[in-house]
Amino acid sequence: MNLDLSPLFLTFKLALVTTVVLVVIGVPLAYWIAFTRRRIKYFIEPLVSMPLVLPPTVLGFYLLLLFSPRSPLGEILQTYFHVKIVFTFLGLVIGSVLFSLPFMVNPIKAALESFPISLVEASYALGKSERETLLKVILPNIRPSLLTGIMMAFAHTVGEFGVVLMVGGSIPGETRTASIAIFSEVEALNYSSAHVYSGVLVVISFVILFSLNWINRKATKAIV
Repeated sequence: MNLDLSPLFLTFKLALVTTVVLVVIGVPLAYWIAFTRRRIKYFIEPLVSMPLVLPPTVLGFYLLLLFSPRSPLGEILQTYFHVKIVFTFLGLVIGSVLFSLPFMVNPIKAALESFPISLVEASYALGKSERETLLKVILPNIRPSLLTGIMMAFAHTVGEFGVVLMVGGSIPGETRTASIAIFSEVEALNYSSAHVYSGVLVVISFVILFSLNWINRKATKAIV
């Protein structure tokens, strides 16, 4: 059996890049939602969590329309900046970031909302800035929740299908991830290849969830 391993490599590359981007934007967003008193947060919160209930094909469809070369935004990006979104790896990253956003934001937001406000106030009283307080006081103390967000975002991206198919299609070496490869191999009745792709994803998913449960048990024992 001559198995193409590029879908697996592409999947883990996509999951890694997506997770890094989500850490950069997800942590500040979770912090803002948890501590801001602005009413607009009650509009932002459901927007962040919508991918949990929204069919992935819906998000993929609207991203496809938004960044299509025929749309105003897509035409501007491609004409003036030479940036193509749809059917590219960049498009996969954008779709994956939006679809996995709640898996990063929600655990961190929940931890921040239960974080002792007295520690934050003490940090400010000692002259620490808001950024220093977040990086040196808050994040070290919510490490289990931060790791939960990172691992869940990574695992969720690994298993994505609808969004990446709508935005990226199935271009070998460019947008053909493992989940899409499984679908294609099953359609072609190549069950042996589909078994390999599926088996790898099953093992990776199990390892991530096992590790996540171990981290949560360890954190619970530490609190007790």
